Amino acid sequence: MNQEALKVLEERRSCRAYKPEQITEEELQAVLKAGTYAPTGMGRQSPIIVAVQDKEIIAALSKQNAAIMGNPDMDPFYGAPTVLIVLADKQFPTWFYDGCCVMDNLLNAAEAVGLGSCWIHRAKEEFESAEGKALLAKWGIEGDYEGIGHCVLGYWAEEKPAAPARKENYIYYVR
Repeated sequence: MNQEALKVLEERRSCRAYKPEQITEEELQAVLKAGTYAPTGMGRQSPIIVAVQDKEIIAALSKQNAAIMGNPDMDPFYGAPTVLIVLADKQFPTWFYDGCCVMDNLLNAAEAVGLGSCWIHRAKEEFESAEGKALLAKWGIEGDYEGIGHCVLGYWAEEKPAAPARKENYIYYVR
């Protein structure tokens, strides 16, 4: 049994305060590689990952995300210096689930390499907008992709919280 892998799963928490320091290329590549090994329906690999480290693009995405959320003064990316956008190709019937699996692998890989991470929603709305579609076209991304989420990455600016107790009746056995 791989106790270290289980420990990573148990200790991962959402980070909502990041240091401004950029993550290393080695850390980025390790997290991205893990994302590409997520399970997908029939092995079709319907999702794609857009790795963004450009401060201006991140600021624009954050502003758009905050507007969609209805809180234009907030930074929904919490100052994270890296944003991984997961999109999935809607031509595949399992696209949404595939994208969620990629997001999960990214989050857990971030923990494994010592990074903070958080799943930020509203990518669907961002990339359905004219502004979002223009970004995809600018980046050379063609097809019927839907935004699954943003995986924000960086170094913890605050102490990582302990896990809350697990709820009762989380697991039911049928044997």
